[in-house]
Amino acid sequence: MFDTKVAILVLDDLPVWQKLNVTAFLSTGIAGAAPEAMGLAYEDAAGRRYARLLGELVMIFAAGLDVLQRARRQAFERDLVCAAYVRAMFATGHDAAKREVFRLEDAEAPDLVGIAVRGAKKDVDKAIKGARLHP
Repeated sequence: MFDTKVAILVLDDLPVWQKLNVTAFLSTGIAGAAPEAMGLAYEDAAGRRYARLLGELVMIFAAGLDVLQRARRQAFERDLVCAAYVRAMFATGHDAAKREVFRLEDAEAPDLVGIAVRGAKKDVDKAIKGARLHP
C-alpha cells in the first residue's frame, strides 16, 4: 500500500518508560522532517477535530547498540530521513539542552538509545537488518 516505511529502533535494555519516551521523540522527528508522511486531521462523529498522525506504516523494533550504529550508518548511506536520540539527552530538560549534548557526541559512534528512519521500504529494511520487532 505504501512505498515508504518508518522504522523506530530502541535500545533493548532500556527501562520501559525510556523506550516509550524515545519512541515518542523519534516519531516527532520523522513527522517534522517528512511532512508528506502526515495524514489528514481526524474528526469524530460530533465534528471535533483531532491532530494529524503519521499516515503510513510505523514499526517499532528492539536492538542492541551495534544494530543501532549500523542502522545510523546505513541511513546516511541510503539517504534516509533519520532521527536519533542519545543517552545524554535523558539528563536534559529542554530542546536546546538536548541539541547541545547531542552535538557533543562522537560523530562516528554516538551513544545511541534510539533511531528512526524513513524512506523506501527496501532501503529501510536493509538499514535495520538485525533488529527485531519489539515484543
